[in-house]
Amino acid sequence: MRAKLALMFNGFQTHTVIREGVHLHTRIAGKGAPLLLLHGHPQTQAMWHRVAPALAEHFTVVLMDLRGYGDSSRPAPDAAHHAHSKREMALDALAVMAQHGIERFDVLAHDRGARVAHRLAADHPRAVQRLMLLDIAPTLAMYAQTSDDFARAYWHWFFLIQPPPLPEALIASDPGRYVRSVMGSRHAGLAPFDPTALAEYERCAALPGTPASICEDYRASAGIDLAHDRADVAAGHRLTQPLRVLWGEHGTVGRCFDVLSLWRERADQVSGQALPCGHYIAEEAPERVIAEALSFFKPF
Repeated sequence: MRAKLALMFNGFQTHTVIREGVHLHTRIAGKGAPLLLLHGHPQTQAMWHRVAPALAEHFTVVLMDLRGYGDSSRPAPDAAHHAHSKREMALDALAVMAQHGIERFDVLAHDRGARVAHRLAADHPRAVQRLMLLDIAPTLAMYAQTSDDFARAYWHWFFLIQPPPLPEALIASDPGRYVRSVMGSRHAGLAPFDPTALAEYERCAALPGTPASICEDYRASAGIDLAHDRADVAAGHRLTQPLRVLWGEHGTVGRCFDVLSLWRERADQVSGQALPCGHYIAEEAPERVIAEALSFFKPF
């Protein structure tokens, strides 16, 4: 399966970037303006296999596994969940791009990676030129406006933030089943996922430390990340970069939230639309993602 995965990213070079002891697994290919791709949960950079090769024909494409996911390090949990905060993950992304000599870049990100991208653009506006976020509304708004419909569909948000060790133990008892349960419960079931990519998600979910890191990621989002978001709102800080948001018309986010309106509360230049798919946009509608990226990230 690892050989098949490598073929999916033919032409990409793999690298390991180390930041403060955290090993970050990356891939890079292409030429042109730099574009960073960030994956979601419970996935890895493999989720971009239908998108990244096409984008590498136009951009210098950088992929990375977020800390706690894929083949990147699993930092030890801490009481404040600082090690898994989106602020720390954003600093990881900066380190990865700096390792490749890139100081300013665009970002395309999905799900958890999109929350990292939001923090990256907020904390480091000189680094991020433009960002495209797939199937999320602002974290603070989603927690504040949680409904019965949302809680039932996104049950894992509330399961993963429970105190240790129960969530970790249940995931660790059958990591593959956890991956299939979360991903297969959405609009299209497991049908959109290439078997090689799905096997990669399952492999990485079974690596030591993954259950703890997954839980810490979500605990951070329900704690320290919200504190950072509230501080931004209180200070009147807004995203100034052009922001494109896309969501699945068959997904929970678009059904439960006014995506464009919520992002316009947090950013100055917002555009976007629903696409004919569910949550896993890059795997369900890759051609549309490629077309949107080519249009939005075109040279100034």
